[in-house]
Parts: sequence; C-alpha cells; structure tokens
Amino acid sequence: MRKTDITRRNIGVNFLADGRSRILVWSPFADKLLIEINNSHTEELNREEYGYFSLGNGFIREGDRYLFIPDDKGKYPDPASLSQPDGVHGSSEALKLHDYVWKDGQWKIPDISDLIIYELHTGTFTPGGTFKEISGKLEYLKELGINAVELMPVGQFPGTRNWGYDGVYPFAVQQSYGG
Repeated sequence: MRKTDITRRNIGVNFLADGRSRILVWSPFADKLLIEINNSHTEELNREEYGYFSLGNGFIREGDRYLFIPDDKGKYPDPASLSQPDGVHGSSEALKLHDYVWKDGQWKIPDISDLIIYELHTGTFTPGGTFKEISGKLEYLKELGINAVELMPVGQFPGTRNWGYDGVYPFAVQQSYGG
C-alpha cells in the first residue's frame, strides 16, 4: 500500500531536490496513461496501486508544457496543475516551487482581537485586476487601518473574471491575475 506523505505535495508534476521531476497522477479508470511534453515527446507512465500512475525519469523540465493522454482518448491538462497559462483547456506548465526563498520568517500575526480584515477580489480591486497592481495598493490599505487581507479564491477558472468559487484547478493561480 502506498504511504501518503501529507506534509508535502505529491500529486502532479513535482521537482526533487536534485532537479529531476516526478509525476504522480490519479486516473482510476484508465488502463494506460501517457504524457505529452511540448507537443512533441510522449512517454508512458507506470501503473501503480489504487489508480495512480507515475513517472520519475526526470525528462520534464521547468517551463515545459504538458498534457495527459488516458487510453489514447484525447489530451487533457494535469488535474493537479500548478499553472495553466493558456486557460483551463490548454496545456499545463511545469513549475518548481521549492526554489522560492521566503523572506517573511519574522512576521507575526496580530492578535485576533486586533485584526481588521479586508476581503479582496483580485479581479475587481484595481483597474487591471492583477496581483502586481494590488501590491501597489497595500500602503493604501494600511493607511485605512487594514492589517490583514483575505484574497477571494484565486484558483484557475474559465475566462478572465470570476468570483473564483468554481475554480477548475485548485493548485493553479488564475492566469489573468498574474499566475
């Protein structure tokens, strides 16, 4: 039986510390699963227990676009995609997450009784509706007395504007907001 490590992301395309990639997809009704990289190279994934398929040879690189092909019946984005640059029906994009260096280690959350929370919709808060534009307005929110921002759902959804509650790819951040 596969032991699941709930302290880290296991599904989708992930990059190991040595830079190689590992792919894990749950497709319980498929007999065979292929991955197509950059519209050119196709590789078959290994069937595992409980409907999982995996591949760990490291041939997918950061920035590659890819699709899955179950039982030779069409091409589909990764259901655990981290990036959908061409929308919900387009290819998924492989991203490395562990290279980012966090700089907020000293930050302390205010006491709950002191929180003044602003629920913010990324797509409507600024004229362009992007994270970059929001970052330019953080000082304004601070001047209002806001000390906590709650972003409305930002998971990838169809189209460019939406409330976000019907996201299609919960791990991918909406591309029109800045990805």
